[in-house]
Amino acid sequence: MGSVAPSPPVRVWGASYAAAAVTMAHYKAADSKREQFRRYLEKSGVLDTLTKVLVALYEEPEKPNSALDFLKHHLGAATPENPEIELLRLELAEMKEKYEAIVEENKKLKAKLAQYEPPQEEKRAE
Repeated sequence: MGSVAPSPPVRVWGASYAAAAVTMAHYKAADSKREQFRRYLEKSGVLDTLTKVLVALYEEPEKPNSALDFLKHHLGAATPENPEIELLRLELAEMKEKYEAIVEENKKLKAKLAQYEPPQEEKRAE
């Protein structure tokens, strides 16, 4: 009686090899994307900033209750100013100048008014 031989192992191995090659290509693409992203973070200063904040947390003698709040606080201080915040600061400075000018004008007008009003003692006598 003759037995039927299974498919040659090369064919199974070849299919596995092809799947492995596809998987390897996928990993290489993912590694390439990761490497590009890492370089982007490094170039933009994110890695350096994160490292500094994490080192500050590590060196903190009394660890905060919330490490996340610590990171948020220190990262917020380290980030460049938001353009909207800068506009609000400029507007605040302008408003302070206007306020000071109005206060000064008010003082002058009160002094001028005082020249034309009789003193308080004369008002009571009437």
